[in-house]
Amino acid sequence: MSDGELVRLEGVSCRYGEEPVLIDVDLSVCERQFVGVVGPSGSGKTTLLKAMMGTVAHYAGSVRRRPGLRMAYVPQVETVDWNFPITVAECVLMARPGRRVPWASRGERAEVARVLERLGLDGLGARHIRELSGGQQQRVFIARALLRGPELLLMDEPTSGVDVRLRHEVLHLLDDLNAAGVAIVLTTHDLNGIAAHLPRLVCLNRSVIGAGRPQEVLTPAVLEQTYGASMEVLEHGGMPVIVDGFHHHHGDAEHHHGPAGAAR
Repeated sequence: MSDGELVRLEGVSCRYGEEPVLIDVDLSVCERQFVGVVGPSGSGKTTLLKAMMGTVAHYAGSVRRRPGLRMAYVPQVETVDWNFPITVAECVLMARPGRRVPWASRGERAEVARVLERLGLDGLGARHIRELSGGQQQRVFIARALLRGPELLLMDEPTSGVDVRLRHEVLHLLDDLNAAGVAIVLTTHDLNGIAAHLPRLVCLNRSVIGAGRPQEVLTPAVLEQTYGASMEVLEHGGMPVIVDGFHHHHGDAEHHHGPAGAAR
């Protein structure tokens, strides 16, 4: 591994039962990078994050991490049981590294308060997690991750199911964390709302189809290979904009509708 690398995957293949999920994946993540992973459902995005963490086995290839690397994982909000009887502060405290006693020390409580304040959640520590808005719930799980002081933050669909305002809110927060030195890898379905704005993208469909800047990766050829469907790439304000390339012919062969809308 080079000096700046945090994680390197070489020829990594994973499967569930006999079904291959990742095939011969080469990928490295370096200090302070901000990487988006895009691809259709079932393309192996979540498995890729778990392979980086070492929580899923690979049957071929190698995963190397910088010795002592501090990593944290934020799952999809939809996978969380929001009725679990726990407060915001208690939820964050569950991430305490290496603690065996059930109660928090004064120092740990102070650290939780600092993290919540940093994420705009100050004053909400005693509130039940189900009482929060979608954006606040997402930030609670980012707070949990930050309590570990990670050098690398892995996030699975951090803006899934939130509206445009909350999506911008989460992206601004992640930009701030990245600017403060945290490397981030996130998965997303949102090609236009998130992927086009990230500095580095990986298109994944079991294998890595393309990797690089959005302008290099978000091309019709790479997107068709990734999603198995025709997509058109326009440019707006210097940014790529993805529309699906489906044209609906109904009755009159001369009549067709334009691009059906933003790809997800």
